[in-house]
Amino acid sequence: MSLIEEYEEGEYGRAPKRLKTTELEEGEELEEGEDSDSESAGLLGDVENVGAEKRPRWTATKYGPERRDNGDDSHRIAQSPVVHVRGLCEAVVEADLVEALEKFGPICYVMMMPFKRQALVEFEMVESADKCVACGSSEAVYIAGQQAFFNYSTSKRITRPTNSDNPNSGNKVLLLSIQNPLYPITTDVLYTVCNPIGSVMRIVIFKRNGIQAMVEFESIECAQKAKAALNGADIYAGCCTLKIEYARPTRLNVIRNDNESWDYTKPYLVRRDVSERGKGRQRQAILGEHPSSYGDNGYGSHCPLLPLPGNSRYKLSSHDIPEVVAYPLPQSSSYNHGSSSVAMVSGLHPAKMNCTRIFNLFCLYGNIEKVKFMKSVPGTALVEMGDEYAVDRAITHLNSIKVFGKRLNVCVSKQHAVIPSQVFELEDGSSSYKDFAMTRNNRFTSQGQASKNIIQPPSCVLHYYNVPPCISEDQLLRLCSEHDVPGFTKFKMFDAKPSSKTISGLLEFDSKTHAVEVLTVLNHYQIRIPNGSNPYTLKLCFSTSSHL
Repeated sequence: MSLIEEYEEGEYGRAPKRLKTTELEEGEELEEGEDSDSESAGLLGDVENVGAEKRPRWTATKYGPERRDNGDDSHRIAQSPVVHVRGLCEAVVEADLVEALEKFGPICYVMMMPFKRQALVEFEMVESADKCVACGSSEAVYIAGQQAFFNYSTSKRITRPTNSDNPNSGNKVLLLSIQNPLYPITTDVLYTVCNPIGSVMRIVIFKRNGIQAMVEFESIECAQKAKAALNGADIYAGCCTLKIEYARPTRLNVIRNDNESWDYTKPYLVRRDVSERGKGRQRQAILGEHPSSYGDNGYGSHCPLLPLPGNSRYKLSSHDIPEVVAYPLPQSSSYNHGSSSVAMVSGLHPAKMNCTRIFNLFCLYGNIEKVKFMKSVPGTALVEMGDEYAVDRAITHLNSIKVFGKRLNVCVSKQHAVIPSQVFELEDGSSSYKDFAMTRNNRFTSQGQASKNIIQPPSCVLHYYNVPPCISEDQLLRLCSEHDVPGFTKFKMFDAKPSSKTISGLLEFDSKTHAVEVLTVLNHYQIRIPNGSNPYTLKLCFSTSSHL
């Protein structure tokens, strides 16, 4: 078993656990890090996407130590040393939280939730949490220049990946989860990001539930500094967001030096030659052309990517911590080693999922070449995408989501292409194999088209567009009913120019699961209008809005 396989087969590559409560709408999720002994009534206090009638007010008078008992205990949250922080700005990192909140008392652990702009902060004493919640309700508390909001968490303790009983325990090995990885992540990239904070000894990158890596530092102190400085930061603006926890292993075992593993104490380990790996497909620039140009050595000029915290966070001199980390982007050919442009998707509903519906969902994260259901493994399909980066994005955003009552498992396939063999008929009568290479519904076929796509995780709000102006809200609801998918609860149409031939807007659903199912079924539906020559292709994608 190779080194990468060894780590993937272990528990280190698993996605963070997310707990559910039966009182929530299907598809709604609790914050990460919650312990399972929380009462179901109190769990609603830390849920991000609940309805307005269920969302608690973030004030100390209702939840803080001075809350008066008015007889309404439906959303009471007991005092806890763990505080749930909301309203954080995009650029905030762990060190910002510690700097702003340590005045209330010693902090023993922080868990960042970058995409939600939230965090969990565990104080050593519940009295410190009381001060934090009470202060946040009586005056503005700013974190990284933006006002934040505080409430008690339903958890009494943040769950650590190390499962240590000592809340102050650390480890010199960090587990990095790279969220929304639009650009390649290699050992060179992580070394250049992490090493200025503390001396890096070893790095291992693995792909199972998205892209994750373990970085071993010289000491626990170096790992603590790196976690504080980088947890929640973007390697690139708006993408490649770092979520950092302490890892379980205390030492990494590296057997070769390459793009996915490196032992910096053993430079003599064999590094495979780039020419042996093949050139692969050329990378499609989702965000347009990257500000790097390659030279003869495969690297171009260094470009600033990750602004690091100021000296006040570390109490170090300017020569210890640079203001900006800069590193080159490796050639795509060197990144191809161990990657594949084919995703394997399991957990598919046998009667409700087919090749077209897989395309409708996965095309949001990259071009789809071919889709094939596996006859030997029911409910499993191979999806060949435009490149390995599209597969990484699909894994990041679609792994573990629920579709038609079944939870999808999306991972990198060992296959490097989909071959149309053993074609058979699915339960709905459609073919088990379909080629989408020439379809006009692929959304990343040109650089100009790709730059307009906003890569978004699934949400309960869908953005619809390319709809004829004569289509009304009732007709869209009827369309949902005719195709046996949930109807939307809120509708918004954007103002269009009088000369516009199409309209667009937003549809809000009761849950993220409902929105995913509607997109899977109705994306690219052909809308025909009376006396119209050509049908309109309804296009759907996940919106950046969380609610209407």
